[in-house]
Amino acid sequence: MLPVLAALFLQAMYGAVDLLVVGHFGTSEDVSGVSTGSMLLMTLTNVVTSFSMGVTVALGQQIGRGETEKAGDTIGTGITFFGIIAIMLTFFTIFGRNMLAGVMNAPAAAFTQTTQYISICGAGFLVIVAYNILGSIFRGLGDSKTPLMAVGIACVANIFGDLYFVSVLHMGAAGAALATVLAQLLSVIVSLVLISRRSLPFAFTRHSLRPQMEIVKRILAIGFPIALQDFLVGMSFLVIMAIINRLGVDASAGVGVAEKVCGFIMLVPSAFMQSMAAFVAQNIGAAKYDRSYKTLSYGIRLSFMFGVLMFFLSFFHGDILCGFFTKDAAVIAQAADYLKAYSIDCLLTCFLFCFIGFYNGAGETLFVMAQGIIGAFCVRIPVAFAMSRLTTRLFFIGLATPCSTITQIILCLIMFRRVKRKYH
Repeated sequence: MLPVLAALFLQAMYGAVDLLVVGHFGTSEDVSGVSTGSMLLMTLTNVVTSFSMGVTVALGQQIGRGETEKAGDTIGTGITFFGIIAIMLTFFTIFGRNMLAGVMNAPAAAFTQTTQYISICGAGFLVIVAYNILGSIFRGLGDSKTPLMAVGIACVANIFGDLYFVSVLHMGAAGAALATVLAQLLSVIVSLVLISRRSLPFAFTRHSLRPQMEIVKRILAIGFPIALQDFLVGMSFLVIMAIINRLGVDASAGVGVAEKVCGFIMLVPSAFMQSMAAFVAQNIGAAKYDRSYKTLSYGIRLSFMFGVLMFFLSFFHGDILCGFFTKDAAVIAQAADYLKAYSIDCLLTCFLFCFIGFYNGAGETLFVMAQGIIGAFCVRIPVAFAMSRLTTRLFFIGLATPCSTITQIILCLIMFRRVKRKYH
């Protein structure tokens, strides 16, 4: 988990450094543009990451069963399949940038900055997808250290890129987007060099780089429900962002800053979720079910310890955390108010994310999809919409998230009894 956590931390630094540098060297309009644009791009990237979980789980289960001859074909099919997805997303974001910014209710004063961020990051989707598929391959092999090394190098490059494009060239949101894409390109190059120099536990040749329908179906069966769930959950947060954007630039920028802080707060449960999926997949493939249950138990306990610490920091010292990303007092006040509601979720996601990682590794991705959709559309959006009608205070609107998480945990507990009967 620790290398995965470190890699997620550095990956979160991409967007965080963008916002931090823009917040100190740009305008509130630039901050709003990066906030709205990065949330949209993060949603689409999360879909790709979730889809790539199909490769991680399929590869892990094959290695656990000793079916190494099939692993090379799985990786080759995954690379070609996700290459096609990347091309489609590139055209969608570049040519649909104005429509996407409009759907997000980007404030008029920050509309240009939002479209610039979306189009530049969209042009680099092939790089973003390549990074995620390479990471899924390494994790499927049980190697979480190599992606950490690659993303660490890229994170340093992104920091220098942001400082150059934003503070020196004064490119604002566009400069932040350009720095992010170039940094991830470097990450992909490093990953390719590292994977070419290591011996793999399976045969992989140029002939493996062709889509095989049987493998595509397997990847889709595992990855599509996860991806659809993450997409729809991401859409629910985009809906909330669109609701808040109507409150003005300060509220929009404030939520963007708070979301960046939340991105770091949620790193620990996210790391447990990803590492648990690979670990559980290999053990279930080897029919070692008891080890899978122990992993879930230990993961929840460890994650909860971090959750208590994150709750304390974000609830009582949210203004200090948000102050790292902007110097605007009005934006900090809005961000800290929103973050207080999110702090409650710190105590809940340690349960939810560990359960999701367990069910992903077990191949129960249809359930993962169902519980995510129920939480997003039956709880999170209705609560956020209702609160926005009653008050303009971001704390009450933000309460929609912990309300959704509680509902999803209840569903996961009910499902756990069924899974234990299945593997006994």
